[in-house]
Amino acid sequence: MTQLVQAHMMLSLDGFGTGLNQSRERPFGTIDPRNLGRWMFEDAENNRAEIDAVTDHGAFVMGRNMFAAPGPDAWEPEWDGWWGPNPPYHAPVFVLTHYQRPPIEMEGGTTFHFITEGPQVALARAREAAGARNVAIAGGVSTLRHYLNAGAVDTLHLKIAPLVAGLGERLWDGLTAKLEPIGARSTRFATHIDYRVAK
Repeated sequence: MTQLVQAHMMLSLDGFGTGLNQSRERPFGTIDPRNLGRWMFEDAENNRAEIDAVTDHGAFVMGRNMFAAPGPDAWEPEWDGWWGPNPPYHAPVFVLTHYQRPPIEMEGGTTFHFITEGPQVALARAREAAGARNVAIAGGVSTLRHYLNAGAVDTLHLKIAPLVAGLGERLWDGLTAKLEPIGARSTRFATHIDYRVAK
């Protein structure tokens, strides 16, 4: 079976994945993650397939800001990111960064690897680590946009929340990839839209 590169992302109705002023205390900045993720937190039963699909991969790639708060310096000592001791990935995660750091092994089989050689190397490492399973681009917005524009993503799976963010990092700004819709369904707190990325 052909290995696929897939991407899953929550967006506001106006296309923002994060708000302004991300910080250690506010991972989504000015967007309240409880509102963006109500479909997971308050209606899990009706969104079970989409919830399970987010982490059903053999390896993941994410940007530095998906792992820990942005900042001008290297890593904060004694902090292993936002995901807690048992992250939901249970697989290798390759984090794009300008700062070297030894791998961090977490509970449940997740290991964060920090890649300073760029997006192509991170994806190649993830493909190798995933074996026969698919690879996921886990965000954030600019990381996903880069891989979409590079033609590296096969399918994109968006979860659109019924809220307007107004400001932040918007997926559609600068996106040149051509998306072909292949499926959609709505639940109480989200519209799930699936795309094939034209090659």
